[in-house]
Amino acid sequence: MCGVFPDLAEQEAPGSCLSFPPQGHASSRDSEKAILQRGKFLLSTLEGFRSACRLAIEFQSEPSAQENPFTAPSAKKEDTLEAFSEFLLSACDSLCIPMVMRHLEQTTHPALMEVFLSILHNLFVIVPHMKEKFSKKLASSSFIRLTLELKARFCSGLSHSALNQVCSNFLYYMCLNLLSAPEKTGPPSKEELSAVSELLQHGLPQISSRSPESLAFLSDRQYMEGAARQRQYCILLLFYLAYIHEDRFVSEAELFEAVQSFLLSLQDQGERPPLVVFKASIYLLAICQDKDNTLRETMVSAIRKFLEGIPDLQLVYTHHPLLLRFFLLYPELMSRYGHRVLELWFFWEESSYEELDDVTSAGQPALPASLVVLFQLLRSIPSILLILLDLIYSSPVDTAHKVLISLRTFLRRNEDIQVGGLIRGHFLLILQRLLVEHGASPSGASGNLPLLLSLLSLMQLRNVSEQELDSVAMKLLHQVSKLCGKCSPTDVDILQPSFNFLYWSLHQTTPSSQKRAAAVLLSSTGLMELLEKMLALTLAKADSPRTALLCSAWLLTASFSAQQHKGSLQASRTWGLALYPVPCQVHQTLSVEMDQVLKALSFPKKKAALLSAAILCFLRTALRQSFSSALVALVPSGAQPLPATKDTVLAPLRMSQVRSLVIGLQNLLVQKDPLLSQACVGCLEALLDYLDARSPDIALHVASQPWNRFLLFTLLDAGENSFLRPEILRLMTLFMRYRSSSVLSHEEVGDVLQGVALADLSTLSNTTLQALHGFFQQLQSMGHLADHSMAQTLQASLEGLPPSTSSGQPPLQDMLCLGGVAVSLSHIRN
Repeated sequence: MCGVFPDLAEQEAPGSCLSFPPQGHASSRDSEKAILQRGKFLLSTLEGFRSACRLAIEFQSEPSAQENPFTAPSAKKEDTLEAFSEFLLSACDSLCIPMVMRHLEQTTHPALMEVFLSILHNLFVIVPHMKEKFSKKLASSSFIRLTLELKARFCSGLSHSALNQVCSNFLYYMCLNLLSAPEKTGPPSKEELSAVSELLQHGLPQISSRSPESLAFLSDRQYMEGAARQRQYCILLLFYLAYIHEDRFVSEAELFEAVQSFLLSLQDQGERPPLVVFKASIYLLAICQDKDNTLRETMVSAIRKFLEGIPDLQLVYTHHPLLLRFFLLYPELMSRYGHRVLELWFFWEESSYEELDDVTSAGQPALPASLVVLFQLLRSIPSILLILLDLIYSSPVDTAHKVLISLRTFLRRNEDIQVGGLIRGHFLLILQRLLVEHGASPSGASGNLPLLLSLLSLMQLRNVSEQELDSVAMKLLHQVSKLCGKCSPTDVDILQPSFNFLYWSLHQTTPSSQKRAAAVLLSSTGLMELLEKMLALTLAKADSPRTALLCSAWLLTASFSAQQHKGSLQASRTWGLALYPVPCQVHQTLSVEMDQVLKALSFPKKKAALLSAAILCFLRTALRQSFSSALVALVPSGAQPLPATKDTVLAPLRMSQVRSLVIGLQNLLVQKDPLLSQACVGCLEALLDYLDARSPDIALHVASQPWNRFLLFTLLDAGENSFLRPEILRLMTLFMRYRSSSVLSHEEVGDVLQGVALADLSTLSNTTLQALHGFFQQLQSMGHLADHSMAQTLQASLEGLPPSTSSGQPPLQDMLCLGGVAVSLSHIRN
């Protein structure tokens, strides 16, 4: 069975089995007489089948025939009129159509085709719930072409009027079925269908010309009377429906010229075609237009004038990538209809966009053909990006999400295209408008705002190299910080991409721009108040924001504190030298409870290594500043005991807090998470420096704890050459600096050096090589290299590797998005 209805085609007529003489070649084994006999047999068979169809039609008006009255009440009623009707459709699809098509390869008999087409016409009535599907199958099997060829061959003049009527009726119902249920676009209204129905009824019987003659008639620019114009409309609709179902039986180039002539003829006579006809015209122009051939300016203007009389582009829209290309290719059409055609295109798109957005998958998934066309347009016409940006803001959330994924995919796969300035400027206008309209509560302004902010953060991530922040970037920083200041900690969808954008803006620019950006952000009192609330929520169990947002809050606070402290120091040194110094003034102090911070590190949340790393980044910054930041103030947690002598020396830290922090760092290091481990080592370095500046004895005591030796060898036991991990090299360097021989003996240092001498240094990352340089220099300064030949060999190996290309591995990208959080690896490491 070769039908498209397998569930129906499997039903066989009870007790019947049709067989035919074997098919042969017409040249020798099949005489004309044999072909004629088979034709007569096929005709009688089809007449019997048509009688069965007529019987089914007659019984449709009989209520008693709808169900089998002889079926027991408890039994399933199978022998119903509906089941019989579906069997007829299945039998026609799997038996009648293939047999007739094989017979047509040998000869064509008008009487046989008349019966055959009347059967197909009857089936539309017999099985109304399958008529659209059946019509699509027939159209995609070239039945429009077949019927038109029959009319052209046998129905010219007044000959074979019965066949002409049957052909016209069949085309009429098939066309109406196809127009009533278009794919990926809205159906026409009842009024439009009624108008098309009348047009087809009058026009189809008048068509009996071959395809070249039909094209010539369609191209005729002479004055057209009503009947002739209706005939043109019918011809155009037939070509349209055939092309939609991939039956392209006329030349694309010739059809392209014919449709243009047809539209210009309408313009010359001041006529407006029915919407369905104009829809067909636009579709055929888009499909038939050659890539190297464009419409004349007069033709584009004519199309625009026709479109101006249509209330909504959806009425003439057919979903196809080439139609999208057609509207975006011509500036005159794109400026007026680009937004709407893109909105319709994304609305009807059914491709799986989620797979495209999965950046964790190995390799890049193949693009759907529709997106290939869009991306080609975006590369050649970047201004389309502005329309897409507007769509993200103004469209329904489902449509906006598709647009966002498409844009993100385009930007990731086309990193050579610099469109940041174009998008950022337009985004600024949208954000300013939003804050004016919904300034009091931006969270309720638009469900698409998080999507816009997500795109903005991605644009910032694309800036691989450090760039000066221009005026647009500074205004965006101001607007985004202002937006954040109006949000509450529960507005996670808005705050996460906003924090990512602010963080990347601070870390992906030059030092001078960092200072200016920090000054802008620190002046946002609302943003600072929000950060303070969020830091206090770190330990909250109920109603706390997502862990990712807390990570961003701590990283931003650490960045602001570092920039403010650096800016204040530079301003104090250069106030008398610089004409326009930019001090980072603090308008709002952030209060942080040290005990709560230490508690968060001692009892970390599950699967929250990045949150712990972010808190450690903040602590490292505070320790390096000796807790003297004007931005962050450490406040006590409740009543505090009287300070001991050691506490006075270490103020504002207490010795109990130092012990708690050291234990927390040791426990976190044991987790062996690479990023968290580097943050731990960086914080431990800052802590020992802080202690050493106040009490060298306490610093030595902390560095020489026996537990440190157990910790170090636990880390070294992680695998082969684990001593070449950057965090372990930094940890050994730190213990050597404080002469903690109880943690790492001279013999063990020698074992490490031997391992380094045997390692292939060219395979190490730049981060590891930097840590190795530091370890080696520390040992040299302390005179621990007794074996001078080994020391010279190591030194030569290290110096032989240029700093910028020291690693054979590709350099790691510093700016990443980990679990939705903007992260600078160098910021967390150092």
